[in-house]
Amino acid sequence: MFKDASEAQAFIEKEGVKFVDVRFCDLPGIMQHFTIPAGELDDALENGLMFDGSSIRGFQAINESDMKLIPDVTTAFLDPYREQKILIVNFSIVDPFTDEVYSRDPRSVAAKAEEYLKSTGIADTCFIGAEAEFYLFDSVSYETTPGSTHYEVDSNEAAWNSGREEEGGNKGYKTPFKGGYFPVSPNDQMADVRDRMVSDCIDAGLAIERAHHEVGTAGQQEINYRFNSLLAAGDDMMKFKYIIKNQAWQSGKTATFMPKPIFGDNGSGMHCHHSLWKDGKPLFFDERGYGQLSDLARWYVGGILKHAPSLLAFTNPSVNSFRRLVPGFEAPVNLVYSARNRSACIRIPVTGSSPKAKRIEYRVPDPSSNPYLCFSAVLMAGLDGIRNRIEPREPIDKDLYELAPEEYFDIDKLPYSLDQALDALEADHDYLTEGDVFTPDLIETWIEYKREKEIAPMRLRPHPYEFEMYYNI
Repeated sequence: MFKDASEAQAFIEKEGVKFVDVRFCDLPGIMQHFTIPAGELDDALENGLMFDGSSIRGFQAINESDMKLIPDVTTAFLDPYREQKILIVNFSIVDPFTDEVYSRDPRSVAAKAEEYLKSTGIADTCFIGAEAEFYLFDSVSYETTPGSTHYEVDSNEAAWNSGREEEGGNKGYKTPFKGGYFPVSPNDQMADVRDRMVSDCIDAGLAIERAHHEVGTAGQQEINYRFNSLLAAGDDMMKFKYIIKNQAWQSGKTATFMPKPIFGDNGSGMHCHHSLWKDGKPLFFDERGYGQLSDLARWYVGGILKHAPSLLAFTNPSVNSFRRLVPGFEAPVNLVYSARNRSACIRIPVTGSSPKAKRIEYRVPDPSSNPYLCFSAVLMAGLDGIRNRIEPREPIDKDLYELAPEEYFDIDKLPYSLDQALDALEADHDYLTEGDVFTPDLIETWIEYKREKEIAPMRLRPHPYEFEMYYNI
């Protein structure tokens, strides 16, 4: 929003901004915040702001908890949901004694990834366009106790409500399973909420390109906004999630970016479009190449496919992620690339003859990921492919799910669980530590956190479906 601190201060005074909302991202990918009076921003710009890092997930131990926040006023936007006029500003984290970048700060990882890209001489900019799908429900409840476990989501448009008695009578127009793509109203019951979300996104500085109902019943949605450079794309995704959740709340709905909230229908992905540029020129286009890809772009694809198993630890970092990554629900599980083919992990979108539009689409990631870490990790894998000229296997343009068994079994698949992805990350992470972008400390902390805080608790709890299968055994 602002080029520098003086612009920010002038805006605060002119617009009567009362508070600055200090935002920073924890390691798993949830934005944290506290609020300061707007007049305190000057001091924050000069000296930073101290906070307790031991209380933030994935950060410091209690005996070395002091940390410092440094503002980035270029990220500022007005909060559309608070009663007072509040300016939201993203902050990065540094050591309070040395001012060195904190290795577990996700924004700083993204900034280091951009610097590393420039240092290679390969390119100076990585543009990323991320498409995060989400569900809008009318209600959600969930609970785990020693004696019970349940969850329930509901939506007026859900297929399972076609026979429900409703106040004033059931008016129909329920969305069938896998039948929600592009219908007009009254089938599309979320159009007005989505319009409000789009308006809020535009007001906050996101350049919206399109919005529509997605495939899933019960309110799956997609709103696409314009690509941006890597760090800015991470900031954009965090802004987008904030707006979606809060406008849903104001509209009497509840939004979730869980990869797989509904059994039997499509999950929510976060397809990521990548392109590299140097000196203002695109590097991925060559009209003679397969899918009009340059050699450099093909090697970039090769690097991503080679490292995809370990990448999953950052691009699909939840236990729930692997409920989505199964055949039959438009989720890519096969380690191949293809022009146009949406059943491949990497697709080459049809972009005509424009070199500027040429890009690759990595279809594996989901919106449970920390976008700063996700985008950075995929870039590092692609750069490893370029540096080592890694050739992907021959592209496959057939529907991968219609291949003969002997052909299909010859294709490498993604890991089936978060456990397997973390094992892959332990075995394959040197490409991430190039340029100190991901430090060994961050990778070790990430693996430990995911195993102790997510995988182990899930293993301890019986699943309701186990009772259906085994209670009378």
